[in-house]
Amino acid sequence: EVSKDDQAKALIICPPSAQDGKWLKGLKSKSVAMASGWMAIRGTRRRRNLEKGFILSDHADWSGLNQAVKQTQAQHIYVTHGYTGIYSRYLNEKGYSAKVVSTEYEGESIEPVANNAAS
Repeated sequence: EVSKDDQAKALIICPPSAQDGKWLKGLKSKSVAMASGWMAIRGTRRRRNLEKGFILSDHADWSGLNQAVKQTQAQHIYVTHGYTGIYSRYLNEKGYSAKVVSTEYEGESIEPVANNAAS
Protein backbone atom coordinates (compact mmCIF):
# COMPACT_ATOMS: atom_id res chain seq x y z
CA GLU A 1 0.00 0.00 0.00
CA VAL A 2 1.18 3.54 -0.77
CA SER A 3 1.51 5.87 2.22
CA LYS A 4 -0.39 9.17 2.34
CA ASP A 5 2.96 11.01 2.22
CA ASP A 6 3.97 9.15 -0.96
CA GLN A 7 0.53 9.78 -2.50
CA ALA A 8 0.96 13.51 -1.94
CA LYS A 9 4.21 13.45 -3.94
CA ALA A 10 3.05 11.08 -6.68
CA LEU A 11 2.35 11.66 -10.32
CA ILE A 12 -0.44 9.31 -11.33
CA ILE A 13 -0.99 8.76 -15.04
CA CYS A 14 -4.34 7.28 -15.98
CA PRO A 15 -6.94 7.40 -18.77
CA PRO A 16 -9.56 10.20 -18.80
CA SER A 17 -12.27 7.74 -17.73
CA ALA A 18 -10.53 7.45 -14.35
CA GLN A 19 -11.47 11.04 -13.50
CA ASP A 20 -14.89 9.82 -12.33
CA GLY A 21 -13.47 6.86 -10.41
CA LYS A 22 -13.85 6.43 -6.64
CA TRP A 23 -10.12 5.94 -6.10
CA LEU A 24 -9.26 9.32 -7.64
CA LYS A 25 -11.95 11.06 -5.61
CA GLY A 26 -10.41 9.45 -2.51
CA LEU A 27 -7.16 11.34 -2.99
CA LYS A 28 -7.43 14.41 -0.78
CA SER A 29 -4.80 16.72 -2.22
CA LYS A 30 -4.63 16.52 -6.00
CA SER A 31 -4.36 18.51 -9.17
CA VAL A 32 -5.94 17.02 -12.27
CA ALA A 33 -4.42 17.63 -15.69
CA MET A 34 -4.78 16.05 -19.12
CA ALA A 35 -2.35 15.49 -21.98
CA SER A 36 -4.24 15.23 -25.26
CA GLY A 37 -4.47 16.70 -28.71
CA TRP A 38 -7.93 17.90 -27.62
CA MET A 39 -6.21 20.46 -25.37
CA ALA A 40 -5.47 22.49 -28.53
CA ILE A 41 -9.19 23.28 -28.75
CA ARG A 42 -10.19 26.38 -26.84
CA GLY A 43 -12.24 25.68 -23.70
CA THR A 44 -11.51 21.95 -23.43
CA ARG A 45 -9.59 22.30 -20.15
CA ARG A 46 -12.41 24.34 -18.59
CA ARG A 47 -15.18 22.01 -19.84
CA ARG A 48 -13.38 18.98 -18.41
CA ASN A 49 -12.80 20.77 -15.09
CA LEU A 50 -9.03 20.40 -15.31
CA GLU A 51 -6.44 22.54 -13.60
CA LYS A 52 -3.90 22.13 -16.38
CA GLY A 53 -3.93 20.94 -19.97
CA PHE A 54 -0.98 19.85 -22.07
CA ILE A 55 -1.22 19.64 -25.86
CA LEU A 56 0.18 16.22 -26.69
CA SER A 57 -1.43 13.91 -29.21
CA ASP A 58 -0.96 10.17 -29.48
CA HIS A 59 -1.80 10.29 -33.18
CA ALA A 60 0.81 10.26 -35.91
CA ASP A 61 0.89 13.05 -38.46
CA TRP A 62 0.79 12.29 -42.21
CA SER A 63 4.53 11.90 -42.69
CA GLY A 64 4.93 9.95 -39.44
CA LEU A 65 2.15 7.56 -40.38
CA ASN A 66 3.60 6.95 -43.85
CA GLN A 67 7.08 6.50 -42.37
CA ALA A 68 5.73 3.86 -39.96
CA VAL A 69 4.07 1.99 -42.84
CA LYS A 70 7.28 2.04 -44.85
CA GLN A 71 9.57 1.04 -41.98
CA THR A 72 7.44 -1.90 -40.86
CA GLN A 73 7.56 -3.37 -44.38
CA ALA A 74 4.02 -4.62 -43.72
CA GLN A 75 2.53 -6.93 -46.34
CA HIS A 76 -1.04 -5.91 -45.53
CA ILE A 77 -2.27 -2.72 -43.90
CA TYR A 78 -5.66 -2.50 -42.17
CA VAL A 79 -6.91 1.06 -41.67
CA THR A 80 -9.28 1.38 -38.70
CA HIS A 81 -9.48 5.03 -37.68
CA GLY A 82 -9.71 8.52 -39.09
CA TYR A 83 -9.92 9.06 -42.83
CA THR A 84 -9.96 5.33 -43.53
CA GLY A 85 -11.23 5.30 -47.12
CA ILE A 86 -8.94 8.08 -48.26
CA TYR A 87 -5.86 6.64 -46.55
CA SER A 88 -6.54 3.09 -47.74
CA ARG A 89 -6.95 4.36 -51.32
CA TYR A 90 -3.72 6.36 -51.04
CA LEU A 91 -1.78 3.32 -49.79
CA ASN A 92 -3.18 1.12 -52.57
CA GLU A 93 -2.13 3.75 -55.15
CA LYS A 94 1.38 3.61 -53.64
CA GLY A 95 1.51 -0.16 -54.20
CA TYR A 96 0.57 -1.38 -50.73
CA SER A 97 -2.21 -3.87 -49.99
CA ALA A 98 -4.54 -1.82 -47.77
CA LYS A 99 -8.12 -2.34 -46.58
CA VAL A 100 -10.55 -0.50 -44.35
CA VAL A 101 -11.66 -2.48 -41.31
CA SER A 102 -14.79 -1.23 -39.55
CA THR A 103 -14.62 -0.85 -35.78
CA GLU A 104 -17.11 0.30 -33.16
CA TYR A 105 -15.08 3.47 -32.66
CA GLU A 106 -16.52 6.59 -34.26
CA GLY A 107 -13.84 9.21 -34.55
CA GLU A 108 -13.04 12.12 -36.79
CA SER A 109 -14.00 11.40 -40.37
CA ILE A 110 -15.15 13.23 -43.45
CA GLU A 111 -16.73 10.07 -44.76
CA PRO A 112 -20.52 9.71 -44.36
CA VAL A 113 -21.80 7.86 -41.32
CA ALA A 114 -25.05 5.89 -41.54
CA ASN A 115 -27.93 7.63 -39.77
CA ASN A 116 -29.94 5.09 -37.77
CA ALA A 117 -32.44 7.74 -36.63
CA ALA A 118 -34.26 7.56 -39.96
CA SER A 119 -35.06 3.83 -39.53
